[in-house]
Amino acid sequence: MKPRIGILTSGGDCPGLNAVLRGVVLAAEKLGWDVVGFRDGFEGLLPPGDHVVLDRKSTDGIMALGGTIIGTTNRGHFVAKVGAGDRTVVAPQVIADAKNILSGLQVKALIIVGGDGSMVTAQQLQEAGINCIGVPKTIDNDLEATATT
Repeated sequence: MKPRIGILTSGGDCPGLNAVLRGVVLAAEKLGWDVVGFRDGFEGLLPPGDHVVLDRKSTDGIMALGGTIIGTTNRGHFVAKVGAGDRTVVAPQVIADAKNILSGLQVKALIIVGGDGSMVTAQQLQEAGINCIGVPKTIDNDLEATATT
């Protein structure tokens, strides 16, 4: 079986999400990897695991489309930021369920495209042993360590 990575889009909608999906798929293809897209942000990581295999064909022509073909949400079980500077802990069972879904699909790393709240959740998943790569995005200009977002 080829190495497999996962990707999800989380938080509010913004331009460029489909372009990121397409770019990840094309880069993974060059490396001989498969890509699994999780629908509706982190919620797609919950049992039974709402996912779709993304490939060159399924992502062809999406770069000019608004939104994200796999959906996004800023609500649900994984909300780790509830206000400016206010953070919560994602329930351990929710993280365990996500870990089991990823393991069952043999996903070795998860790319998370999201804003500051999504990155807080990504950090908690990383601390639980899930390999995470954050792709920051925002329309709120509220990501730390950047001049303009």
